[in-house]
Amino acid sequence: MKKKPLHLVAVLVLALLLNACKKGSNEPTPDPTKPPVETGTPIFPKKEVRAIWMASVYGLDWPQSDYSAAGQKQQYINYLEKFKALNINTIYFQVKGMGDAFYNSTYEPWSAAITGTRGVNPGYDVLKFMIDEAHARDIEFHAWMNPYRIATRSGTSSSFPALHPSVQSDWVLNFPTIQIYNPALPEVRQRLVDIVKETITKYDVDGIHFDDYFYPEGETFSDQADFVKYGAGIANIQDFRRDNVNKAIKGVYDAIVATKPGVIFSVSPAPEINKNYNTLYADVKKWNQEGWIDVVIPQLYQEIGNQYNDFQLRLAEWTNNSYKAALMVGHGFYKFGDVTMPSAFQSSGELQRQFDLTKLNNKVVGNAMYSAKYLNSNKVGITDKLASIYKDPAVMPFLGRNVAAAPTPATNVRIENGELKWNVSGNLKSVVYYFSDLKKEGKVLTIIKANTISINTNGYYAVSTLNADNQESKPSDVVEKK
Repeated sequence: MKKKPLHLVAVLVLALLLNACKKGSNEPTPDPTKPPVETGTPIFPKKEVRAIWMASVYGLDWPQSDYSAAGQKQQYINYLEKFKALNINTIYFQVKGMGDAFYNSTYEPWSAAITGTRGVNPGYDVLKFMIDEAHARDIEFHAWMNPYRIATRSGTSSSFPALHPSVQSDWVLNFPTIQIYNPALPEVRQRLVDIVKETITKYDVDGIHFDDYFYPEGETFSDQADFVKYGAGIANIQDFRRDNVNKAIKGVYDAIVATKPGVIFSVSPAPEINKNYNTLYADVKKWNQEGWIDVVIPQLYQEIGNQYNDFQLRLAEWTNNSYKAALMVGHGFYKFGDVTMPSAFQSSGELQRQFDLTKLNNKVVGNAMYSAKYLNSNKVGITDKLASIYKDPAVMPFLGRNVAAAPTPATNVRIENGELKWNVSGNLKSVVYYFSDLKKEGKVLTIIKANTISINTNGYYAVSTLNADNQESKPSDVVEKK
């Protein structure tokens, strides 16, 4: 097939992006803190989820083979201090990567990542420690789970670890290199729902997060008997597999809403919508349409202009297909400075260009970096680039369901003796905005629980309040320091 000239490709991509802003009835509610641009009207910065994935499977990001409680705690705190310095406000931490758990679970054994041995109690409440330390720094903690994977092995000459006592062997599928729970079984779906309910009941997590592994890619499934038993009314076995995953997703969503509705449910699918649908049997588009997930975070790990998964084209496709789900973008932070990666990843400018695209996209509510340990290496200055992009704090957008009472606005905002002061009613955080010029976009100066700060820079200031759901009040009128 004859290739289209590059300028025509660019026009097509731009058309997709522009169309995304006017398609369907799934437009997000306009940001209430960003009024129309008028002379003298403050322009408020975009709200942003600024997230990092922390992988524990194989100890990748944490604890990296440190099996002492003191060492693990310090390593985690060091991460949090790094996140705080970078104005990262959300962690997706892997608490169930291999049919295991990061707490004393009824359903899964303790993760081998913690002690080096599966099923061994580490002697401290790992998950509580992690959540408490994150929350102490105003960082949200979302529990990242792989829904089906139990274990991996190098080949058939190796054995899979023993199953948890609560697991029946006929719930499990064994492949040459991976062992999973059988997605076709109602008992497996119920088990997944029960694990989610246990996690959100026992712990103050802000969200439940699934990755992109559903039916394992590249495997041959012997599920004809399951199709005969459970697939009545479904046209073919491929639709049956998709229906199995749909039921699991909806079951988890319904359990969250019924048990702890303030918890956010997110999924990070593979970059291609069709690959999710045809290979992983994950009908993510349907989940977005039905509102079964609150946030979708496609893993757009390829560069702008990639031959197969062009970042810009995939962003346009997900923008058009996010529907009721809020849209975030996952970035391949780990690729920067890796000499085996394309030339685009040998410069931090690629990340800036990707952020420029997401910032202009009205549907994108945030960005997530994979993964945490790469912040420390700073190859090609990539962490410095992220620090410059995130140089000011950001207000978290409201996602999910409203549980807390609506925040009452700040009142009596004033400047007295070099201090900005205001009154707040209730247990709310306050957002202080600063504008050097009312014709330019302002910035978030700070998000605090106090109601006074020292100021020494001339310009304009406004204050809003935030409740526990990240709902923001109407900001105050600006006050000027001359």
